[in-house]
Amino acid sequence: MRSKAERLRASRAAHPLLLLLAALVASCERAAPPPPPKPKVVVSHPLDREVEEWDEYTARLEAKDFVEVRARVSGYLQSIAFKDGAIVQKGDLLFQVDPRPYEAILHRAEGEVAVAKARLQLARSKLERATKLVGREAISQEEADTRAAEARQAEAALEGAAAAVDAAKLDVEFTTIRAPISGRASRKLVTEGNLITGGASSQGTLLTTIVSLDPIYVYFEADERAFLKYQRLAQTGERPSSRDVHNPVRIGLADEDGYPHEGWMDFVDNQLDPGTGTMIGRAVLPNPYFTLTPGLFARLRLPGRPRYRALLVPDEAIVSDQSRKIVFVVDDQGVAHDRVVSLGSMYGGLRIVQDGLTSGDRIVVSGVQRVRPGISVDATERPPAEPRGVVDTNGDGSDGGDGEATAPEAKVGEGGASAASGATGAQPAATETAPSGAAQPGAAPARDTKTGGKAP
Repeated sequence: MRSKAERLRASRAAHPLLLLLAALVASCERAAPPPPPKPKVVVSHPLDREVEEWDEYTARLEAKDFVEVRARVSGYLQSIAFKDGAIVQKGDLLFQVDPRPYEAILHRAEGEVAVAKARLQLARSKLERATKLVGREAISQEEADTRAAEARQAEAALEGAAAAVDAAKLDVEFTTIRAPISGRASRKLVTEGNLITGGASSQGTLLTTIVSLDPIYVYFEADERAFLKYQRLAQTGERPSSRDVHNPVRIGLADEDGYPHEGWMDFVDNQLDPGTGTMIGRAVLPNPYFTLTPGLFARLRLPGRPRYRALLVPDEAIVSDQSRKIVFVVDDQGVAHDRVVSLGSMYGGLRIVQDGLTSGDRIVVSGVQRVRPGISVDATERPPAEPRGVVDTNGDGSDGGDGEATAPEAKVGEGGASAASGATGAQPAATETAPSGAAQPGAAPARDTKTGGKAP
């Protein structure tokens, strides 16, 4: 048997083990930790709104008329009558070439005309006498025929001399170089005192250039898919072709908000460029204050499709999952589910959802990063967001947004449109209506007060 001391030592050795066992039992009996709190999110219903979709293109402004002012006669440049970069009107004096050599040629040609007239008069007198004498058989018929031929030669010589006078007058006129069109002149490329070379072709010395400013052209390019879309819509009668109707367009420059400039389509090319696969189109833009300059890039908008009802959601509610676009929908039990959607263009800061949602769905519009499919969320509901930067132009007082008017644009017909600038595919945008004051499809064209012509 063990002594009392041995039993005491064994008891002391087992005591820590008992304490450890008791702690383990207590931890097992402790209650499980509470679940994490539900993520807080904001939900809203999609906005059901009638919209009209618009396509955006990059365009370039180009002068309607461009003229290289070249010398048509050679000579000494006597004077320059315009300032570099000035606005000139058709017929304004630009350059003066020394006219004295050509005036001398003109005087000589006029003298040749006087000589030819005198010779013609003498030949006619001889012919008249010969005609009388041949009737009396005083001269031979051969001599009479010779006198008649001399008269005809004198008439031809007079006509040649008169033509030389006309040519000399033109040369004198060409020494005064006037603006062939109205517009803005470039700098003078030749200064006074230089000898310039004239010619009817590009061999003549280039003196300056002039570009017209009002109206101004806007060129842009639509890709093949956009062209086919416009063509199909024109064939079904849903929207007119710009080959048949001067559809309105809206233009915005690089430093401008929205699209403040209004114009209209007036040309669609007859074939696609096989190198780029794009169709060139052209719009005309009034420029009465000459603020638009040829060569500038611009943003152009035109209707992409007719008006239709669409669901609009904030762009931040959309999540990208590889090639899919999804939104989170919260059901009546507060559980989030992912929903694959098909997206359209932007409209007033909101995204058009073409498929995948209904107007009764509650979608997560804030706190999307905290949501996973199948989890419960603490949802706070708010009214649908309203579009920004659109206006109502129906004339019926319907709501079209509360921002500044970005002004819808023109419809391009089946040819789409394109720009000499080399811009490619359309970037769809949407707006609810066309802006007030914008030209409407098929409307009577406005008259250009500067040119007297009708706007397309």
